[in-house]
Amino acid sequence: MLYYILKYINDVFDPPGLGVIEFLTFRASAAAVTALLICLVFGPWFIRYLKGRIIEPVKEEAPPEHRKKKDIPTMGGLLIIIAIELSVFLWARFDDPHVWLIMLAVFWMGAIGFLDDYMKVVLKVKGGLSPKYKLIGQIALGLVIGLYTWYDPAFSVLRSTTTVPFFKNLTIDYGIFYIPVVIFIITAVSNAVNLTDGLDGLASGSSAIVVFALGGFAYLGGNAVYASYLKIPFIPGGGEIAVVSMAIVMACVGFLWFNSNPAEVFMGDTGSLALGSAIAVIALLIKQELLLPVLAGIFFIETLSVSLQVLWFKYTKMRYGQGRRIFLMAPLHHHFQLKGWPEQKIVIRFWIITVLFFLASLMTLKLR
Repeated sequence: MLYYILKYINDVFDPPGLGVIEFLTFRASAAAVTALLICLVFGPWFIRYLKGRIIEPVKEEAPPEHRKKKDIPTMGGLLIIIAIELSVFLWARFDDPHVWLIMLAVFWMGAIGFLDDYMKVVLKVKGGLSPKYKLIGQIALGLVIGLYTWYDPAFSVLRSTTTVPFFKNLTIDYGIFYIPVVIFIITAVSNAVNLTDGLDGLASGSSAIVVFALGGFAYLGGNAVYASYLKIPFIPGGGEIAVVSMAIVMACVGFLWFNSNPAEVFMGDTGSLALGSAIAVIALLIKQELLLPVLAGIFFIETLSVSLQVLWFKYTKMRYGQGRRIFLMAPLHHHFQLKGWPEQKIVIRFWIITVLFFLASLMTLKLR
């Protein structure tokens, strides 16, 4: 909205310097600053409101260190979502379908996460929303995103094709499997971020790094010259995704101000599912979804640790009559907790690994 107001003033009155509003880099920076300020200014009030009202019970199976977190409010993901939506509303262009699809994903999965948190914390329903209904919500979002990008002429150039990392001219056409692939990626990534959200600042910090990288890819892919030189898909209008991405990044950073150890608030499923779906949809829109196992490697490893733990436990129970574990506890961050690593050290080391994955993803540009 603010973009259109300033654009109108610039077009009609032509004040010196206001033409900067047309530059993606300016609006991306403005969206980032706006999202950060929303979190920093309203965060303390928001946390005070949640305290005593929205306190998530500590899970029985959680490591002993988590017992001291019994009075910390949850649903802090609402602050992230509000910061994202407001900053995008102010600085992004409404005529770009990429913007609406990402905002839809954030709102949709944020609502499902909110319902899950509300049932657990307020209604005291053990386990919250049934995994079956979460899955239905994720599939429904994937179906909407898949169908829209399949039938909308704005996406007709690339539609069901995507590029393969590390290869210069290798593309894959999903064909009739495009929509199932979209559903799978949205479901997998949103669940992966949700699983990673177990330590103070881990999910928010890691998400900020991953989305920052995706925003860079979006900016490059939205420019025909850069896209051609780097051998990545040219996404007409895709540069607008960089504006949304920077809003998401700084909303995470602003939330991290209160979520870093010792946390004053948790994001809950409200935030983790919203961020996971945003990462998935951005990657799909810029045709970099096959890069996610590298770029979002920390989420992939966390999910893999849970899958291996469950499969190995079931296999050994069937074969030996007693289930055995690969890790002391899954997801992986809990394994290191039980090994005696301080929580801050685990989080910072996981951030460092995420940065390394980020750099590895950038290397794929030149390796093409």
